[in-house]
Amino acid sequence: MKEHILEVIKQIEIDYDVKILYACEAGSRSWGFPSKDSDYDVRFIYIHKKNWYLSIDRKRDVIEVPKHDSISIPIDDLLDVSGWELTKALKLFRKSNPPLLEWLMSNIVYYEATSMTNKMRTFAKDIFAPHSCLYHYLNMAKGNYRDYLQGEDVKIKKYFYVLRPILAAKWIEKYKNIPPIQFQSLLEDLLPSGERRNEINTLLKRKMAGEELDLEPRIELINQYINKEIEHLEVYAKSLNIYIPDPTEQLDQLFRETLDEVWGKSNIKAN
Repeated sequence: MKEHILEVIKQIEIDYDVKILYACEAGSRSWGFPSKDSDYDVRFIYIHKKNWYLSIDRKRDVIEVPKHDSISIPIDDLLDVSGWELTKALKLFRKSNPPLLEWLMSNIVYYEATSMTNKMRTFAKDIFAPHSCLYHYLNMAKGNYRDYLQGEDVKIKKYFYVLRPILAAKWIEKYKNIPPIQFQSLLEDLLPSGERRNEINTLLKRKMAGEELDLEPRIELINQYINKEIEHLEVYAKSLNIYIPDPTEQLDQLFRETLDEVWGKSNIKAN
């Protein structure tokens, strides 16, 4: 599949007239709990040629690749491919956008063309906003819990889409830094050994073995933990008030350096 993903990346560059700087896995495969038929959630950051940025009109800063009739080669049905233009990515990085931070920290990197992403990873710890990320994960956990795990019978696989953001938020509370990508790393650090962790590990093994984790009776031991942690994190989140210096000047410089690295120092042309 990686060869096909690289082929798709190269074709996107041709069809959209851009340079892709970085591409990674951003879904359940990078989190460590894929099913046998899980999609490949490929996310990328790209840059236009210099003239694209010298315009009075605001232009689309996202590329979303449908599975059919979008680029010049067929895309596998298991591929979900989309990307953000670099200035959009840097604006979100300035706000410690958790999905973008997860892209940068992904343990499955398909393509990395420049020094830009390493510079962002180095810079990330200096501009990390714990309150912003914690609220993101807390709201994700609350929304998924409300939508999927309230009935007598629940979509059992959705436990992972509630537990992972809860554990990510708890990591931020404990360490005040960017949470690890992999669910297992969070689980082992933040949940003591015992019946509850054993129950979660059993679910994890079932999911990764390809069992159809659909409607089953809810697991009260896990629901009780979720309720308790959501209540605790809501109180804790209100206490966070951390000053983060404005990094705009440094990010402007990173953008300019990347433009020059990709296209050279004199690539601006008259139309």
